[in-house]
Amino acid sequence: MAPVPEALSRDFPPSPDRATNATTAQVIAAALQRHGVDMVFGQSIPTQIHLAAPEFGIRQIGYRTESSGAIMADGYARISHKIGVVTAQNGPAASLLVPGLAEALKSSIPVLALVQDISRANTDKNAFQELDHIELFRACSKWVRRVTLAERVEDYVDMAVAAATSGRPGPAVLLCPYDLLDEPASPSTGRVLSLGTYPLDRTLADPASVEAAADLLAAAERPLVVAGGGAHTAGAYDELTRLMDEAALPVATTQMGKGAVDEAHPLSLGNIGYFMGLRSMTKFHRPLIDAADVILLVGSRTDQSATDSWKVFPRDARFIHIDVDSQEIGRNYESLRLVGDAKLTLSALIDALGRRDLGRRAAARDELEASILQARRDHEQEAEPVCGSNARPIRPERLMRDVDTLLTPETVVVTDASFVVAWVCNYLHARGAGARFLTPRGIAGLGWGLPLALGAKLARPESPVLCFAGDGGFGHSWSEMETARRMGLPVVLTVLNNQVLGYQKHYEDVVFGGHSDACAFAPVDHAAIARACGCHGLRIEDPADYLPAVKEAMAADRLTLIDVITDPEATPPIGLFG
Repeated sequence: MAPVPEALSRDFPPSPDRATNATTAQVIAAALQRHGVDMVFGQSIPTQIHLAAPEFGIRQIGYRTESSGAIMADGYARISHKIGVVTAQNGPAASLLVPGLAEALKSSIPVLALVQDISRANTDKNAFQELDHIELFRACSKWVRRVTLAERVEDYVDMAVAAATSGRPGPAVLLCPYDLLDEPASPSTGRVLSLGTYPLDRTLADPASVEAAADLLAAAERPLVVAGGGAHTAGAYDELTRLMDEAALPVATTQMGKGAVDEAHPLSLGNIGYFMGLRSMTKFHRPLIDAADVILLVGSRTDQSATDSWKVFPRDARFIHIDVDSQEIGRNYESLRLVGDAKLTLSALIDALGRRDLGRRAAARDELEASILQARRDHEQEAEPVCGSNARPIRPERLMRDVDTLLTPETVVVTDASFVVAWVCNYLHARGAGARFLTPRGIAGLGWGLPLALGAKLARPESPVLCFAGDGGFGHSWSEMETARRMGLPVVLTVLNNQVLGYQKHYEDVVFGGHSDACAFAPVDHAAIARACGCHGLRIEDPADYLPAVKEAMAADRLTLIDVITDPEATPPIGLFG
C-alpha cells in the first residue's frame, strides 16, 4: 500500500467559510494533490480545475495539441512511476486524446484524463461539441465514467486513479460536466489514501506454481529469460540481475523491456524481436534462442513486434510466464502460469532455485558466456562498415555509435515510432539495470517522440534526455518545441532527415515492388523551425560534426534540435529488409 501523505484533502474543508465557498473543482484538485499529483498537462479547460490546482501545489503544463498532451502525460508516468494527468475539453479536443490513451493502454501506462463534458441539463439536446464520450473512450481506456453528483466527486476520482494504477496499469477517463465543476462542494468523505503511484498493489504468484517453475528451470538444458515492459513497471532490475548472477540464466529484452538489465553483463543478449536481421545486435544469438528448451517470459504481452510475428521462439520450448494480467498469460504461448508482480514473483522464484541443484547451470556458464561474447564481436564486425561510415548522406548507424559513447545509467533515451526504434534499440546500449529507453510500441504512432521526451524530462529534470525522431514522425509534433521553450525543458532532439517515410517506402518496395509518391517529402530545414521557436537549431551534413553537436546540446539551457541529413536508402536490421 502506498504511504498516506500529508494531504490538504484529508482535512478538506478546513473551516465553515471554506466549506461554504468551495466548489467541486477544488475537491478534484485536492483529491489529485492527495494522490501525489504535482503537475497536470492541459491548456485552459476544464478551466475551474486549472484555476483551483495552484492552491494545491499542482503545476499546469500547457501543451499545444491535445494529442501531444496525452503523450506527455504518458512519458511523465513512465519515468516518475506516478500517474500522468491530462485534461481536455469535450468534443474535438477530447477526440484528440484517443491516440495517446490508446498507446498508454497497449503499453500499460497509467494516465488519468479529466475531460470537461457539457452541462447536465443540456444532455441530448445537441449542445455545442456534445459527443458520446463514453463510447469514444471505451476502446482506449481501462475505465471511463461520468460523475454527475457533487457528493460523489472524491469517490470517482479515487476510482479513476485506482483503476489506472492497479493491476495492469492503463488509462482512466473521468468526464466532468461543466456545471458540476462550479457547484458547491459537499462535505469531505474523509478519504486519506494516496493511490497515484504504481504498481499500486503487488501480488505474488501461487507458491506451488513458483516451485514448479523452479523445477523446470533447474532441469533445463538451455533456458532463456525474456523481459518485457512489465519488468520496468515492477522495477524488477535486481531480480533479473540475480537470475544471471546466481542461476546463470541468459536474459534478453523486448523493445519495451530494453534497459531492464545492464547490456554489458556477460549473460545479457540485448534486444530481440522483429529487428534481428542483417547487422542487428542479436542476429548472432539466434542459435542460442532457437535451441532454448525452457523460456521464462517476464512481463511481456508476447505481441507481434516483440516476437517477430510469433516466430522468434521455438515452438517446442516449454514456457513459464510471469505477468500481473492473467489474461496475457497463455495468449500466444501456452505457459506455466505465474500470475503476479514481476519483482515479487521473480524474488520468490530465485529463492526456490536456490533450494535446487544448479550444478548444470554452473557447468554451462563459461561456454554460454563465451558464446554470447563471440556473438557480440561478430555483430560489431558485421556492423562496422555502417557504424564507422563517413558517407554523406549520413548513415544512422554512425550517429548511434557516436552518441552511445555518451550514455550513462541516468540517461533517458526516447524514440519516435518507425525505423528510429530499431536504430536505437540495436546500436545504443543500456549502461545499467534500470536504464530507460522509451519507445511507443503499444500502437507505434508517429509523432510520439518529442512529447514523450518532454514528459520524461519533467519527471526527471536532472537526467539528460536524448530524443530521436524521423522527419516523418517529427512532422506530427513540431509545435511542441514552443512548449519545450516555454516550460524550460532542455531536451536534445535528433531528427533523422531523409525526406521520406522510411518504413512505408521500403516496405512498399519489398512487398509491392514500388512505392507511392506520398512517401517522399519536400526539403525542410527543421533547425530553422527550432530557432524560430526560440530553441537551438543545428544542421549536420558531415558525420564528424554530430558528436560535438550532441555534446554542445547536452550542456545547453534549452531544447536543441540537431537536423541530420541521413541516407534515405538506409534500412535498420529488420528481417523484411534482409
